[in-house]
Amino acid sequence: MKLQDISEISKVTGIASSAIRHYEEKGLLVSVGRRGLRRLFGPEVLDQLALITLGRAAGFSLDEIKEMFGADGRPALSRAKLHDKARELDHQIERLSGLRDMIRHVAECPAPSHMECQRFQKLLRVSTKARQNPSVKRQPSPTK
Repeated sequence: MKLQDISEISKVTGIASSAIRHYEEKGLLVSVGRRGLRRLFGPEVLDQLALITLGRAAGFSLDEIKEMFGADGRPALSRAKLHDKARELDHQIERLSGLRDMIRHVAECPAPSHMECQRFQKLLRVSTKARQNPSVKRQPSPTK
């Protein structure tokens, strides 16, 4: 088992040593010793950091990511939680797609003033209702 110190792990992964130390403090990683003042990690840390990075990109908190590791430090992923996160991401994508479509329409709208554009006014009303009631479905994208 080849041990690597924190600076080597940082170089290989592109993750700052300070972040690796933070993950260790939060209980997501466990160092196996020290070489001088530098923490040493086993080879499994690369997979653990990849999972942490993926989890963060998906919007999981560090506490949620911590739950994704078993007592042995190996991934123990909850399929139900992953399905929940996928649904959450679907809703976020839907909201962002609506925002993108609205911005595109505003950028390309031929009306002299955006407030004179009926489609823009409708998009504003739908956007306001959606913020007040998150269960409101987004209207179809405006066409040019």
